[in-house]
Amino acid sequence: MASLIIGASVYLHQKVKDKKDAKKEAKAKGYEKRYQELEDEHKKMQPEQNTHSEKGRTSLTQSTDGTNSNGHRRTSEESSRSQEDGPGRWLTRTTSSSETLHDNEAVPPPPDFGDQDESTDGPTSPVPDIIPVHDKEVQSHLHPEEERADTHQIITLPLSDPEHPNNWPKWKKGLVLFGGIMTVIHSTLGSSLPSNAVPYITKTFNVTSELQQPLPISIFLAGYVFGPTVCGPLSENFGRKPVMFISFLLFTIWTMTCAVAPTWGSFLFFRFMCGVTASAPIACVGGIFADINADPRARGRTMAMFMAATTLGPVCAPPLSGYIAENTTWRWVFGVAALFAAATIPIVAFMPETYAPIILSKRAARLRMETGNQDIIAQSDLQKNSFKYVMSVVMTRPFRMLFQELIVSTTCLYLALCYGVFYLYFEAYPIIFAGTESVYKYSPGVAGLTFLPIAVGGFLAGGVFMIWDVVLARAHARKDPWSQREESRRLPLALLGGPSFAISMFWLGWSAKPGVFWLAPVASGITFGMGFVLIFMAMLNYLSDAYMTFAASAQGIASTCRSLLGVLLPLAARPMFQKLGIAWACSTLGFLSLFLGMVPVLFIIFGEKIRVNSKFCQELKALHEKELEDKKKQDESRAQQV
Repeated sequence: MASLIIGASVYLHQKVKDKKDAKKEAKAKGYEKRYQELEDEHKKMQPEQNTHSEKGRTSLTQSTDGTNSNGHRRTSEESSRSQEDGPGRWLTRTTSSSETLHDNEAVPPPPDFGDQDESTDGPTSPVPDIIPVHDKEVQSHLHPEEERADTHQIITLPLSDPEHPNNWPKWKKGLVLFGGIMTVIHSTLGSSLPSNAVPYITKTFNVTSELQQPLPISIFLAGYVFGPTVCGPLSENFGRKPVMFISFLLFTIWTMTCAVAPTWGSFLFFRFMCGVTASAPIACVGGIFADINADPRARGRTMAMFMAATTLGPVCAPPLSGYIAENTTWRWVFGVAALFAAATIPIVAFMPETYAPIILSKRAARLRMETGNQDIIAQSDLQKNSFKYVMSVVMTRPFRMLFQELIVSTTCLYLALCYGVFYLYFEAYPIIFAGTESVYKYSPGVAGLTFLPIAVGGFLAGGVFMIWDVVLARAHARKDPWSQREESRRLPLALLGGPSFAISMFWLGWSAKPGVFWLAPVASGITFGMGFVLIFMAMLNYLSDAYMTFAASAQGIASTCRSLLGVLLPLAARPMFQKLGIAWACSTLGFLSLFLGMVPVLFIIFGEKIRVNSKFCQELKALHEKELEDKKKQDESRAQQV
């Protein structure tokens, strides 16, 4: 239901925008038609000029080089008279990349549209130029009404264009980075927000079943299952900003409704809706960071910040909810979270659109309005945008990638286990640390502090990433062969993170015993957090590098798959720990992690061959090579003009 609401909202937003653009274009066409009628009437009043036109004149009556039709130099009197007596209308001309304009005394210089190239191989963004038109034949050539339906001036957004997100100034990229991280923190904070408030919530609603106690977290993660499959593809069709803004606004509203829920059933429903709407940052932020960073090194750093944010939110929620619920009421847990989210809404509202095809479509619409030329169209506008196309192609892309792309499917499997174990800890830690029946018998607020070493491990993982980034940059500068491979840039971090993640579970399981100092099991969170973040940094960066334009869809389906296991494993936590005991329950998860830790090893060995046989990867590679070739031609053309 929530997925349909988000999809319908974004679709209606686009339809309203298209309708407004159509009205503007129709208005511009009406003005142009009226000008044409006035010119025709004016020409009928000048039989001498019309007779001269019928003899086959194909050049302007008043030449742009300052001569008259007989080849003699015009006098100032003739020039003045031609401006007063001729049609004299300033007509907007839009030249494509195949037309070259020359400056002379009769043609004003074109307005500055950035780094435009007038050569045949330059950017195809139209360059408006204003020229006086006195001849019907020339005017017909510039504005062929009868051919407009079949001909288009297609514009593109080359990598060298100032409006391309890769070329934005640092402050603009910083705004996108800050806004993306803040939305991710809110999203992940909401996932584990009720963890240490669950006893108070179940008491209010008279819930006594142990099976239902994990539901406030699990039902939120169930929303994570459905949301990314909607938000990711929609962001690639309608743009990142509308999907992010609408979803985050709804997330804030649903969080507030959790604070005033009258029944257990309504509370769970509101939590599910929170999960659906909160999934937009998880699905889109990876794609947003890929949009603004073409350089793999810069993209890797922003993704490292993204992963640190995804870890910070969940581990900060337990102490927050524990202390607030202890000292006030559990309803204020959600009230405070909603207030924090509301303070972030203006940041999301001011975030610029980062998706290049949408930026290009807006440029085309702007140029159509400024020039009156309705033939200007963006390359992305040629693609189908009907509701049927969105539902049958765009919305199915994540699932097609899951079943057709080996890299996506195996990455989803590995990340799903890690993610499921991560959220299982929110059920396992209370068994070990919180309550009178636990091993250490701490209060909910104090027990929540035991999650903080996981955040410490996450920040240590960020340090490891930076060190690796320097090593990789030096190797790349030396042109070492191993540093040129896609798999060598990201996946070695997973080779360190995988064993750390598995070891932490053995550590926790066999140290959490009565009589063992509390710091022993708590310290295992450091290696757990470091391993978890390193695995996600490596695997999600690898997905972004491999699928660039479709990174949002790839990460969206990865989020869906891992959230599915994040729903199921916490439900099995209490029965598993009761039957196997703390030691062997943790060891079972450790053995599974060691087994799936072979996934990045296999990618390092066979990843290049897998990508060669990948349909999506090869299409993106061909597109990237074409963009680089166009940029090279533009640079050569500029050099020739200079």
